Amino acid sequence: MGLFENKKKLLVGLDIGSSGVKVCELQTVGKGSAQRYRLQKLGFAPVPHDAIVDGDIMDSNAVVGAIRQVLAEQKIKSKDVAISVSGQQVMVKKVTFPLMSPAELTESVRWEAESFFPAGQGLDSYALDFAVIEERPADGNMDVVLVACRKDKLEAYAACVTQAGARPAIVDVDVFSLQNAYEANTAPGGRDEVVALVNVGAKFTNLTMLVGPKSVFWRDIAWGGHEFTNKLVEDWGVSQEAAELLKQGKPAEGRTPEEVEPSLSAISDSFADELSRTIDFFRSSFKVDRLDRILLAGGSAKVPGLVDILGDRLRVSVERFNPFQLIEIDERSVDPAAVRDIGCSATIAVGLALRQVGDR
Repeated sequence: MGLFENKKKLLVGLDIGSSGVKVCELQTVGKGSAQRYRLQKLGFAPVPHDAIVDGDIMDSNAVVGAIRQVLAEQKIKSKDVAISVSGQQVMVKKVTFPLMSPAELTESVRWEAESFFPAGQGLDSYALDFAVIEERPADGNMDVVLVACRKDKLEAYAACVTQAGARPAIVDVDVFSLQNAYEANTAPGGRDEVVALVNVGAKFTNLTMLVGPKSVFWRDIAWGGHEFTNKLVEDWGVSQEAAELLKQGKPAEGRTPEEVEPSLSAISDSFADELSRTIDFFRSSFKVDRLDRILLAGGSAKVPGLVDILGDRLRVSVERFNPFQLIEIDERSVDPAAVRDIGCSATIAVGLALRQVGDR
């Protein structure tokens, strides 16, 4: 199985995350420049703690059960789904090559990829794919994005989907799904700015940097919302379940969000440090001297105070991203309250649901 395939078909977005499985089904409405999207199905099923650790599936039965549950609850009829991967075993890199034929590029990509595999590992252990993102005839070059993922990781995710009764028609990468969701919810034109798209997952944070309409930098940061959860459990003696409620701003087990605010703020400060270092690396590497705004997605984007702390520490406008801003809601099949509740945590699922087999 490759990271990109070669047929055209609308797919169901299935985001298999460390805290739960989200499903999203969209319908296209209109044609050409007037085409838009309508939300048909949206659901969530929790995954037990430690069923997925650092992006690796540790309890496949639990993951299969969660996939079956969410597909059944939402009465998803289509079997073809788009899934995605992220984490330390996934590598994304932009490389500039001289203009060349597809056959020459395929061979050049293989040589280039060898340089960023971990020591002692190579093509036998990884699935490798690539896509041309820009050709520049004026200077005789082309920009290509390379993606590599350990084969055993891909096979584990695909096996869970298959056992749950669905077909993994395409395997994407979280950072690309994040960008897809942003593009579908941004009006054409008026995007001459530098934007950081930040999706805070349970174990990893996906970062995509956009300069104007172009994505130029992708990174998975080994930092996620479980940092908040673990801090609350440690500081306040609450259960994992209560900690999840508290970081959503809800009281639990005799504790209030106001009471645990110092713990949440301490972790928010820690995340600000991690994000600042990564953005500084991007700025120095790409000679970009400004950042206009940060759009924050993922379940932990709702943590009280996080948006304000990031804005103050990074001295930039920070907003929660709404993955349904320009997507119509079919209220006959989707409860608007459920959309609001899941909110920005559905960003990756929305990005996957925008995929068609054959997209590059």
